[in-house]
Amino acid sequence: MAKKIWEKNIQADDRIERFTVGKDREMDVFLAPFDVIGSMAHIKMLNAVGLLKSDELTQLLSELKKIYQTTINNEFVIEDDVEDVHSQVELMLTRSLGDTGKKIHSGRSRNDQVLVDLKLFTRHKLILLVEKVNALIETLISQSETYKDILLPGYTHLQIAMPSSFGLWFGAYAESLADDMQQLLAAWKITNRNPLGSAAGYGSSFPLNRQMTTDLLGFDSMNYNVVYAQMGRGKMERTVAGAMASVAATLSKLAYDACLFNSQNFGFIKLPDEFTTGSSIMPHKKNPDVFELTRAKCNKIQSIPQQILLITNNLPSGYFRDMQIVKESFIPAFDELFDCLDMTNLMLSKIEVNTGILNDPKYDYLFSVELVNKLALEGIPFRDAYKQVGLAIEAGDFAPDKNIHHTHEGSIGNLCNDKILAYKDEIIKQFDFEKVKVAVERLLM
Repeated sequence: MAKKIWEKNIQADDRIERFTVGKDREMDVFLAPFDVIGSMAHIKMLNAVGLLKSDELTQLLSELKKIYQTTINNEFVIEDDVEDVHSQVELMLTRSLGDTGKKIHSGRSRNDQVLVDLKLFTRHKLILLVEKVNALIETLISQSETYKDILLPGYTHLQIAMPSSFGLWFGAYAESLADDMQQLLAAWKITNRNPLGSAAGYGSSFPLNRQMTTDLLGFDSMNYNVVYAQMGRGKMERTVAGAMASVAATLSKLAYDACLFNSQNFGFIKLPDEFTTGSSIMPHKKNPDVFELTRAKCNKIQSIPQQILLITNNLPSGYFRDMQIVKESFIPAFDELFDCLDMTNLMLSKIEVNTGILNDPKYDYLFSVELVNKLALEGIPFRDAYKQVGLAIEAGDFAPDKNIHHTHEGSIGNLCNDKILAYKDEIIKQFDFEKVKVAVERLLM
């Protein structure tokens, strides 16, 4: 049995071992490639400050690259009697290089090691998340342009209210996601700061060069105060989860609309038959299960910031094992949100739009405000025009004019889709993903 790196002469009780490790091995597999990358930067710094010989650095980098490849090939395994990813990597190095492998831990703790792993993991996932949100925005804007002239009812209180359009409907969700991108940018900026070198939360007597590891890993800056670097655990995850929850809220609302609009009572859109599921008893059913599951999954994702808050709230400064549990909520959430984004993008790209919705006379009253505004433009005071049209409706004399002319920014006739795309693109530029990608590629060369 492999000895824990923190053990002296007393071995932990097996029951304590099972309880304290919990699902950590399972979660830590996701962190493995990032643990290796962080270790590469760390040992380069150790060599630069004289704590590691150049030949030792060469040997360690060679072995770490091999371990990294196992993580990419899904071959990396945390052995049953090994506590976590950090211990597994160190064990593999020690098996290959003997005592040289043990030197990798100089100047750091598993506390700052997991901090940097989580930062690197989250940064990687945020890059993918921004790419997927961007792709969905592009699809929404494309559909908005395609169907910009197709009208549909707008609702308040679930009562027919005023004319809307598919151009507005698709575009509204695109702009909502663009605003969500702002929250992702804030989350990125908090994530992209280097905690490495804070050790167990109080720094180290070794002459560490934290700016060097910051540059090697492509971080924007470091978490300067070593106590705050530790306090940032849980805060970073909560902030990122909040941004993810914002994206999820947009998807959930869109999914609800799609379910509603796809129903026979509305009939505004139709999903391709192959994108629906059937009933075991009703042969006519074509259910929008993808959107229903998207709604449920996204509502679950919106609970994650609260889960993290309740785990970490009111803890004093310093490290506590409570933080371990945050991984179980946080790490799997990315792939679940990715699935929802991918499926929503696919569904919306194939959706069929009803081009004659407003031919149904039950929607005639949508145009009452249009008539009120027309009369007001002709010089009748708005309140008098409102009353005149209201009386015509009550008398059954209202005749709608469905030729509407909205020209102001963001309206049916002036969607401002180009402005929404420009807004989104300007946000994406501020992430500066290229700097991060180049830094990681250099480490792995």
